Amino acid sequence: MPKADARTVAKLLREYAQRTALRGGNPYRAKAYSRAADSLAALAEPLDKLIMDERLTEIPGVGEAIADIITKLYQTGTHPSLEQLRKEIPAGVLELLDVPGLRPEKVLPLYKDLGITSLAELEAAAKEDRIKTSKGLGGALQTKILQNVAIAKSGEGSLHLHRAAALLDHAKDSLRTARPELKHLTVAGDFRRGCELVRDLAIVAEKPVSDDPDINSGGLQLHLADRKHFGAALLFATGSAAHLEGLRELAERKGMTLEPDGLHKGGSVIAAKEEDIYRALGLPFIVPELREGRGEIERALKGKLPKLVRDDDLRGILHCHTDASDGTETLETMAKATRDRGFDYFGVADHSKSAHYAGGLSVEQIEQQHREADRLNKRFGRDFRILKGIESDILADGSLDYPGDMLAPFDFVVASIHGRFKMDRKTQTDRLLRAIANPFTTIIGHMTGRQLQRRPGYEIDIEKVLRACAKHDVVVEINAHPWRLDLDWRWHQAALDCGCMMSINPDAHSIRELDHMHWGVEMARKGGVPPDRVLNARSLQEITRYFRQKRRSQSKAT
Repeated sequence: MPKADARTVAKLLREYAQRTALRGGNPYRAKAYSRAADSLAALAEPLDKLIMDERLTEIPGVGEAIADIITKLYQTGTHPSLEQLRKEIPAGVLELLDVPGLRPEKVLPLYKDLGITSLAELEAAAKEDRIKTSKGLGGALQTKILQNVAIAKSGEGSLHLHRAAALLDHAKDSLRTARPELKHLTVAGDFRRGCELVRDLAIVAEKPVSDDPDINSGGLQLHLADRKHFGAALLFATGSAAHLEGLRELAERKGMTLEPDGLHKGGSVIAAKEEDIYRALGLPFIVPELREGRGEIERALKGKLPKLVRDDDLRGILHCHTDASDGTETLETMAKATRDRGFDYFGVADHSKSAHYAGGLSVEQIEQQHREADRLNKRFGRDFRILKGIESDILADGSLDYPGDMLAPFDFVVASIHGRFKMDRKTQTDRLLRAIANPFTTIIGHMTGRQLQRRPGYEIDIEKVLRACAKHDVVVEINAHPWRLDLDWRWHQAALDCGCMMSINPDAHSIRELDHMHWGVEMARKGGVPPDRVLNARSLQEITRYFRQKRRSQSKAT
């Protein structure tokens, strides 16, 4: 029988992962299969060659055991264990696992007790109130299903930015090894545009042979172009479709046509590099993050494109956690790792006392942390500083977690909602407005509370909240954690128009997560944010002065 290709094997391995999760037992085994399936879907080399060369373990997430499973799936199109698992659960039940918050232990009773075997049947059962009356399920789960079915439908096949980055990096490394004749390997598609979720993994490469075809493995698209047409290929592979349509319309008005091989006029190609195409159309270069068909071409024609913040504009890091609450590292370790990355300050912001689930800090622990920060700051000297912050829970009535006399010694306070997400829109908005009006609030953290592909944000009047932030000089966080990326970039222009300052914060709980800053910069760039509207683009001296002035305002207000 014919051997399965990488796309088919990835699909089979993902099915294996889902069925293993439903079987129960070690949950990490199913996750390992799933991650390996993602890697297979983005494979840059032929699967048969990797198997023949015994190089499967070079694929991210693939060890010896998973390599054996992949080989069996490739050779036979199935696996004995997979066949056994298929006898237990119908295929349609696997769709239910795509619903955020619907864990395997809840999927099984939905199937066994209610006979639900598809996403459509699940949605119908929830709308008919059949789930809330079922033992062990209940009304809360039914509400969550109704909220999250749409996420399951819209997020199909999408990857978080950091996961897409890892797969694309591996694909480029593999191509450099397997296809050394390819030059200028450049990431394109959603990822190059800085989209918060990545659907298409795309790479453009310069090829030496003109008749070499593009490659689509089902997960990774490899676009090949000769040197002359590389820029045009990159432009089209980057998108978006709406942006390209806008460029085509502009070209037509100028008597030109834009094609995948370049900009044409009078039967010949007059521009085939990205920069040259924009220039020939009378436009400045439009950076990929802005190419969404949201008026960027019109602004470019008027010379009104913003100067966008860059990674190297950021001078320090705010909103980070340590092992004093739910982080993994000490204050000293996190501060040193921040300094080693070239930043001038580290803003610790562990959880407050009400966040008992995250090791929220008691009064004694806060005092201890402040003493430790003072000790370390003496050692760091003038060129680096730990700034004393707290991520204070916004309580149900909008008050902060500590009284004013406890908040006064902090350099900054990040006020965030971590519970009671189901309040109605007005009540939730009023809750935020009261927190913003609190003179001790410096930054509103992850304003809408969304978690990408996990849960939608709670209902609030974002425009009203942004106006309040501007009025009370409260900074709007761009939470850089790839599961959050909140405030959504589509609201950044509204925040700027209101007069808000922004802060790009990693919400880091480990050293590795400090590097989430880059994803926050991508969101800020996509939202059109310039560096002079980013709080932590300020120097140590400037931000220290800003916090000092804020504390003086607090004293007057209280």
